[in-house]
Amino acid sequence: MSRSNGLRFFVLEAPRGVPCEWSLAQALAHAGRAAQTPRPMPAELPELTAALRARGAAAVWVADPDAAPGQPGHWLDTEHARGWVSADPALAIETLLAGWQAGLTQGHVPVDAALLVWPEVPSLSWGDQPGPANEALPLAVSAVNEVLPLATTPADKAPPSQAAPADTPLGLYAIVDTAPALRRVLEAGVRTVQLRMKRPADADAAWVAALRTAGRDSLSAARDHGARLFVNDHWRLAAELGAEAVHLGQEDLLALGEDGRAELRATGLGLGVSSHAVWELCRARGLSPSYVACGPVWPTITKDMPWRPQGLDNLAWWCRVAGAPVVAIGGILAPDQVRQAAAAGASGVCVLRGLGSDPHQTVGALQQAFEQGHQEALAQAGQPVARLHPTLDATR
Repeated sequence: MSRSNGLRFFVLEAPRGVPCEWSLAQALAHAGRAAQTPRPMPAELPELTAALRARGAAAVWVADPDAAPGQPGHWLDTEHARGWVSADPALAIETLLAGWQAGLTQGHVPVDAALLVWPEVPSLSWGDQPGPANEALPLAVSAVNEVLPLATTPADKAPPSQAAPADTPLGLYAIVDTAPALRRVLEAGVRTVQLRMKRPADADAAWVAALRTAGRDSLSAARDHGARLFVNDHWRLAAELGAEAVHLGQEDLLALGEDGRAELRATGLGLGVSSHAVWELCRARGLSPSYVACGPVWPTITKDMPWRPQGLDNLAWWCRVAGAPVVAIGGILAPDQVRQAAAAGASGVCVLRGLGSDPHQTVGALQQAFEQGHQEALAQAGQPVARLHPTLDATR
């Protein structure tokens, strides 16, 4: 294999192709750039690989074997995600390349196949700027998804303070879209709730005022019942009202940019983050979240999404490697599904439609199912989990 200036360029010309190595000169030529000396600086790599992708490459992986300790040594640019990878321990390039090919063969999209090669789940940056390695807690995951035992969090590397303690599950997690509905589920006994009021395209001043009122009323109700409230999306309002926590999807977090995410962190709000794929899990870890949501566990009609159902196998894998409490979401309608999700290791199980029109009639059975599943998870601790199946069609 050819090498130039220390950097090594690995290129997939098709999503299911075989990675091949290009020299720096080849990469520059394919990108329509003039040859240069010395090698490109880290800040130049995103622009260079973007040019390669624009000219047809399905994915580009740039490895820097000489990266200083504490600095990301890998840049990934693919259809679904791009970013700097901070991983430990360092592995031989040939080992990484073989693992990437194995993950592609298993049907994973290029970015997931790449991120699965390390023995510990890496962190993936949200932006293009290189920086110090992320400090998210690494938990063991097998290279290319072999079966692995339950990892144990060292006592001196506890999750951030806003994360629920490992022995205090979030439990049944009700998601509702109005303050009166939220109060009803609280009165029925739920103690983890989310107010999800999506902003309509024609939102006006009246809608914003109604959102503020709903947020204030929901926060008051949660405090009255000693419950934890996550406000979906509207994090600035949540901070203004004195809420403790919010839930944000990955598209919203990306749209915030570096400055917006820094502003969010500065509020001190606990953060729940959605994740559907390995790359989204790797990004979420870098935010030290209160929890990471894994979904959809079962098919759902609540949202139109491209993701394959995670199933209980992927959910169990998520619970072992996330480094934060995991919340199961998607298609959970009946008590036995709640039990199974909790038995897979979920700290919380989200229910929307399964709450029915009268939560007083449904919550008791759902909570009992969660507790049964949680006890099963404790009894099964240390058992192996199946390897991860792809969550997105590699041809998409």
